[in-house]
Amino acid sequence: MATRKVAVITLFPEMFRAIVESGITSRAIEQNLLELTLINPRQFTSDKHQTVDDRPYGGGPGMVMRVEPLAAALEASLVALGCSRQQARVIYLSPQGEVLNKKSIDTLLSDGPQTAANFHLVLVAGRYEGIDERFIEHYVDTEISIGDYVLSGGELPAMVLLDAIIRKLPGALGDAQSAEQDSFETGLLDCPHYTRPEEVLSTKVPDVLLSGDHKRIEIWRLQQSLGRTWLRRPELIEALELTELEQRLLDEYIRQHSNAS
Repeated sequence: MATRKVAVITLFPEMFRAIVESGITSRAIEQNLLELTLINPRQFTSDKHQTVDDRPYGGGPGMVMRVEPLAAALEASLVALGCSRQQARVIYLSPQGEVLNKKSIDTLLSDGPQTAANFHLVLVAGRYEGIDERFIEHYVDTEISIGDYVLSGGELPAMVLLDAIIRKLPGALGDAQSAEQDSFETGLLDCPHYTRPEEVLSTKVPDVLLSGDHKRIEIWRLQQSLGRTWLRRPELIEALELTELEQRLLDEYIRQHSNAS
């Protein structure tokens, strides 16, 4: 599989050290599973202050990022990625965008011919009051949000998106099954996990996990995932078509929970 290529347009490239130097994402970059380029719009200004923003037309608080430095940064990003504008998807991290979820991540990673351009992504991290709407209208393909709240800039959302993408690249995780068993991969939340010692804080590990019976353990984990999802995110359960086994396990979990209450 070809190396995934991503460029990030940001006024604070130093923030991405967390991605480049730490953990799974760092190893994926070292293994050439992903090529990350950071482009600062200030590099494409002509004044001594490297001004990338200006006051909003119509008045109001804050400043707005200007089109020209962003457009030049986008052109530099395409050069760095080695692709044309048609071969890249430009994503603006914005609270006004569609909320990031498993489906949108899978779409960005799709290998289908209709989404082949998604091998190359340009992430635009805004600042201040946002960026000039004309840049969005002319260049941006997708706006993505990580939730219904406002941050100081798009860098943290960009890192969240990068982390979510990288961990799904083949070879990025030490155990290929880790990503498959994550929360949301099956539409359910993950089951509880335990490690040594066998008893801590006056609580023992559930006996089934010590049984060595892999089939029982698999069924227990499925039931716990179903039950935890029912308790914490019932709308996820409602969106699923449960198998006969899954429905039986969930019904049993609900009865046990009701009796315990």
